[in-house]
Amino acid sequence: MTAATVTSAALPGGTAPIAVPSTAPSSTPLRDFVVALTELIGLGLDEAALLARAKPLLETLVARDDWLPAELSEPHPQFYRQYLLHADALERFSVVSFVWGPGQHTPIHDHTVWGLIGMLRGEEVAQPYVLGDDGIARPEGASVRLLPGQVEAVSPSIGDVHKVSNAYADRTSISIHVYGANIGAVRRSVYPPEGGRKLFISGYSNAWVPNLWDRSKDGAAA
Repeated sequence: MTAATVTSAALPGGTAPIAVPSTAPSSTPLRDFVVALTELIGLGLDEAALLARAKPLLETLVARDDWLPAELSEPHPQFYRQYLLHADALERFSVVSFVWGPGQHTPIHDHTVWGLIGMLRGEEVAQPYVLGDDGIARPEGASVRLLPGQVEAVSPSIGDVHKVSNAYADRTSISIHVYGANIGAVRRSVYPPEGGRKLFISGYSNAWVPNLWDRSKDGAAA
């Protein structure tokens, strides 16, 4: 099968550019997270150890809700959005904000790499799935409701296929995801109810990323 870039209608991530903001909240929390995770990944840990040590870093980031630029928290009226917040120069990891409009949800999908999902605002519900020998993805176990400040992990080794939805039908929810690759460029799959799979590359909803390195607004300029 040949992978194709998924449009917002196929896997609602949206790719329409948005304007660069003239002002933004402090980048310090996200910068501190990126620096700490870069150092951690540089240790060459195995996946289990990496996830165990990265989880509290993401918990710290999503424990406060005052750092995400408003332009990267805007929902789409029809589809959820995936905004790139940072991509490692060697593409060892990426950080994104997932913005869910009221009642929005993903199709059943995989990731193919490790990931951590931290709830920043609102709540989301994830239903794990398992692929049968007949190629049909079926629910496995109970759904998980993620509350603000909580973090969950996914990976091919611990469970990688799920469907995620905004827990609310009347408000926006936002989660912060970290993946062990440039997730917008990874070939992944969605699993239709009738079975089989469809390859996709999600891309991102934004054409710019936050400037983490201008310390002038943090009082750290020379």
